[in-house]
Amino acid sequence: MEEYSQISAFGKVLIFLIMGIVFVMLAFITNKIIAPNKPNPEKNSSYECGEEVIGSSWIQFNSRFYVIALIFLLFDVEMVFIFPWATVFSDANLIAQDQRWGWLSFTEMLIFISILLLGLVYVWRKKDLDWIKPVLKLPTVDTKIPLSAYQAINEEKYQPGLKNKQLENSLIVQENNIETENIKPKFVPRFKKS
Repeated sequence: MEEYSQISAFGKVLIFLIMGIVFVMLAFITNKIIAPNKPNPEKNSSYECGEEVIGSSWIQFNSRFYVIALIFLLFDVEMVFIFPWATVFSDANLIAQDQRWGWLSFTEMLIFISILLLGLVYVWRKKDLDWIKPVLKLPTVDTKIPLSAYQAINEEKYQPGLKNKQLENSLIVQENNIETENIKPKFVPRFKKS
């Protein structure tokens, strides 16, 4: 005896979706009722991976990051389509039944890859893949110090401890040269009389 269901297969999917929405809404309502709500300026501030926020979050962002991310995503999705095709194309039983299946799947993939390569050539010709390279700009300042003096300082090798010892020796020499008899205080405290 055959059993007939009053709910079709799509009706079961509809009930499943309605129950999913009800459970999500129930979780939100429960959270709103139970969770404490004590906002303060620290909680309402932007979260920057544990770092204190510096400046405004409205900064100019190079759109090339976005374009390169989209191009990466495009070719990543291409690989998602190539793997199932490769498994079907390598199925010897399917190709043994009719040789046209092999040629059909091969030409489909050639068309798919050629469209993607055409998009890559378009993006390349438009120079969206070229990165903005920094331009070396030497600062110009009105000073009497020659540029070679700055270059000499930049080329000087740092030796820890050596300059500190030289500095200590020069301070000792300066202390020995100071005459202690003629030292006058530079600050004379004056107090108000009450």
